Amino acid sequence: MQIDDMILVSVDDHLVEPPHLFDAHIAAKYRDRAPKIVRTDIGDDVWMFDGDAVPYLGLNAVAGRPREEYGVEPMSYEEMRKGCWDVHERVKDMSAGGVLASLNFPSFPGFAGRLFATAADKDLALAVVQAYNDWHIDEWCGAYPERFIPMGLPVLWDPELAAAEVRRTAEKGCHALTFTENPAHLGYPSWHSDAWDPLWRACEETNTVVSIHLGSGGKLVSTSDDAPVDVMMTLQPMVVCQCAADIMWSGLLQRFPNLKFALSEGGTGWIPYFLERIDRTYDLHHLWTGQDLQGRKPSDFFRDHFLTCFIDDPVGVELRGRIGIDNVCWELDYPHADSAWPNAPEELHAVLAGATDEEIDKISYLNALRWYSFDPFATRPREHSTVGALRAEAAGHDVAIRSLDGGRHQHQIGIEMGELVTKSTA
Repeated sequence: MQIDDMILVSVDDHLVEPPHLFDAHIAAKYRDRAPKIVRTDIGDDVWMFDGDAVPYLGLNAVAGRPREEYGVEPMSYEEMRKGCWDVHERVKDMSAGGVLASLNFPSFPGFAGRLFATAADKDLALAVVQAYNDWHIDEWCGAYPERFIPMGLPVLWDPELAAAEVRRTAEKGCHALTFTENPAHLGYPSWHSDAWDPLWRACEETNTVVSIHLGSGGKLVSTSDDAPVDVMMTLQPMVVCQCAADIMWSGLLQRFPNLKFALSEGGTGWIPYFLERIDRTYDLHHLWTGQDLQGRKPSDFFRDHFLTCFIDDPVGVELRGRIGIDNVCWELDYPHADSAWPNAPEELHAVLAGATDEEIDKISYLNALRWYSFDPFATRPREHSTVGALRAEAAGHDVAIRSLDGGRHQHQIGIEMGELVTKSTA
C-alpha cells in the first residue's frame, strides 16, 4: 500500500481546552464558580478551579516546536500552535498530517477528570463534568462529526452518577469514556471491588469503550526520588501493564462479557510477553488462587476485551500476530512530544513495512471504527479520506517548525499524582 492510499484514525490525541469552554454549557447558578482562565503576572495562562491553579505545560502542546525546546515550563495560548485548542485549526492540522479522525483526551482536568472530582461541592463537580462533556460532544466533536470520536469524562466519586452520565452521553452519540488506570491510588474503590459495577453495566449496555490513558492513575512509575525524569518516561507504559493485570484478574470480564477497554499510549511490544505470563500464571496457580475461566485462557479474554495502540512500535508490529491483529490501533498523540505530526504517515508506513494491505487497514483505521462505533464515511466519501486526499485538501496550510527562542521562562516543576503539575506564580 502506498502512503497516499492509507486512511489514518488516531485513537489517542489530546486537546488543549479553549478559554470559552464553560461559557455556554454550565448552569447559571455555577457560572461564577466554573473553571476559568487567568493570565499570571509573568504571562502564563492557568485554569483556576476550586482554589487550584492548573497551567498548561510545555510537553502537552509542543506540536510545531523544535525538539530542543521541549520542556515542562508553563505556557500561554499564544505560545501554542493554534491547532492545540482551536477546533477549526486542529482539523486543518489533521488534514495536513494526513489524519482523517481522532479521539481526544482532556488536558487540564486530568486524563480521567480527577481535578473536577476533588471539588468539595459535588453538585458543582457534577455540573462541571456535564458541562465539559456537553462542550466536548456538541462543540468540539460536533463541529466536525466525521473527524472526531467523542469521549466523555467520568463521575469518579459516584458509580451510580457515573453510570447515569454514560447513558446521558451515549444518547448524544458518545461511546467512549476516559477512566483512571488505578482508581485506588485516587482514593476510590479498586478494580477488584464490585462498587463500580453500575458503571460497567452502563458501559456494556451502551457499547461504551472504557479508555484508559497512562498517567491517569495518580502515581508515577519511578525508582527513587533522585531518579531523572527519563526513568519515569521510560517506565510509564508499565503502568498500563499493571492496569491490564488488575482488570484481567478482577472478575470484571466474566461478569460483563461485552465490556471493552482501550489501553491508551501504552505501546504494544510488551503485550506478547504479558499474554504468555497471564496464561502461565493461570495454568500454574488458578487451582489455589480461585480463578476460574471456564476452560478458556486469560489471553483469550484479553483479545475479547482489550484494544491496544502504538505510536511507533516496530517490535509490536512485528509481533502483531501474537497480540491479535484485531486488537491493535495506531495513535498520533498530537500535540504531545511523542507525536510524529505532520510526518506520521511516513513514520507509520515505514513501521508497517511487511504488513499486508488488510493488516494495514485494520491497524490504521478499521479497528478504531469498529471498537468505537464510529463511521466517518456516513458523511465523508472514503476516497476523500485518504492521506493523499486530505493533504491535497490542506495544501498551503503552514506546518513549519517554529522556535520560541528557548521559551520565555522556567519554573520549578513538581511531579505529583501521575501528571506533571506546577502551581501558578501569580
